[in-house]
Amino acid sequence: MTLGSHQRTIGASQQHITPRAILDPLGPFDTDPCAASPRPWDCARVNYTEADDGLKKTWTGRVWMNPPFDRRIVGRFIERMAIHERGTLLVHARTETAWFQPIWARASALLFLRGRVTFRKTDGSLQTTTDGKVANSGAPVVLAAFGREDARVLKTCGLAGAFVPLERRAA
Repeated sequence: MTLGSHQRTIGASQQHITPRAILDPLGPFDTDPCAASPRPWDCARVNYTEADDGLKKTWTGRVWMNPPFDRRIVGRFIERMAIHERGTLLVHARTETAWFQPIWARASALLFLRGRVTFRKTDGSLQTTTDGKVANSGAPVVLAAFGREDARVLKTCGLAGAFVPLERRAA
């Protein structure tokens, strides 16, 4: 299971690999601080796995992030992306949560994807339930762009959904 208002546990696996159909229209990216290991494809030029501890590494250029959906750590990755201010992240659209607040405060635009995402396993095949049925993300997904260029890419990428530009107010 992943983050959800009715879910009480953290999923056994945090390996939710972004489908190429989402990644390709948004890329290329320079750094992925949350890369799966193993993975069927790289999401960026530099990929940090859980063993590398992407939070402690240097992030350069455009960052792609599909952070672990573990509610205990997802906020740390989102806060780091907000500070980096250049890139795009994919998270569940849990807009009321504390971990979503840095997105509201610092993102340049959002794209609420139409439908549920079916992530990939580490071999590239579709995620499935324990009984072998194809499993979707279990919740709506949003892409959050940080920086003017990433907002432009999000707006023009062609992915189906609702694009929302965010007005950044001066402090």
